[in-house]
Amino acid sequence: MRNGVTIGQAAAFVGVTVKTVRHYHKLGLVEEPERDSSGYRRYGSDDLLRLVQVRTLAAAGVPLAEIGPLLDADAALFAAALADVERQLTERIEELTVRRDTLHRLADGNRALLPDRAVALLERMSGLGFSADEVAATREGWVLAKALVPEGFDDYLTSFEHALEDTWLVDLGKRVAEAAAWEPDDPRIAEFATAAADHYLANPALLETVTGLQARTDTATRYTLIAHHGEEQTPAAARLTELFEAKLRAAGIHIPRPDSH
Repeated sequence: MRNGVTIGQAAAFVGVTVKTVRHYHKLGLVEEPERDSSGYRRYGSDDLLRLVQVRTLAAAGVPLAEIGPLLDADAALFAAALADVERQLTERIEELTVRRDTLHRLADGNRALLPDRAVALLERMSGLGFSADEVAATREGWVLAKALVPEGFDDYLTSFEHALEDTWLVDLGKRVAEAAAWEPDDPRIAEFATAAADHYLANPALLETVTGLQARTDTATRYTLIAHHGEEQTPAAARLTELFEAKLRAAGIHIPRPDSH
């Protein structure tokens, strides 16, 4: 009778399940010991050592398919293989960390899609008296802008910060937001467009909020998707944008048209 322990005892000693031990056998990672005279397979110290090695490597993230060759390799190959596994695990950890951070940000819908700086600006808009609808529309436009023109988004936010410091422009913005329910041909819309265009042209730094993103695109398509997002839901706002951009074009400012390609 061979000295040793049963498969159940071996699994318990090593810290795995009997099913796992059988799986290791099936994959050829651990040889099945022969049966004793009683018909039981007995696991000796060599078998237990192999089980511990396999379990340890598997727990460290080494794919099961790679464990056999790894254990049979010389010291140099073993070290190189472990270094490669460590690299893969580091990449996986970084990926999972990003996913975890995204989940944390989901507690705040804005933070799941926008950087903290943008969220702070949206909160500042609310504090300045902009309506919830105006803040929401701005948020949607920014989500698009960040995705479509990521390299220009930080500069755009800087320009927007400066715009929020312009009390005349902030007041105009709030009054324009109130005009969302007006008819598109309301004469006040044209008055707003003229006043806004004149103010922007008198303050070139403000034009960055209009031209900054489109200047970084290879075509006008991305810019027009951002600039005209949601206007089909607000005809008056669409009309205001149309008139405002037309006045800027007339002054020599390059603004892509919605039908540009």
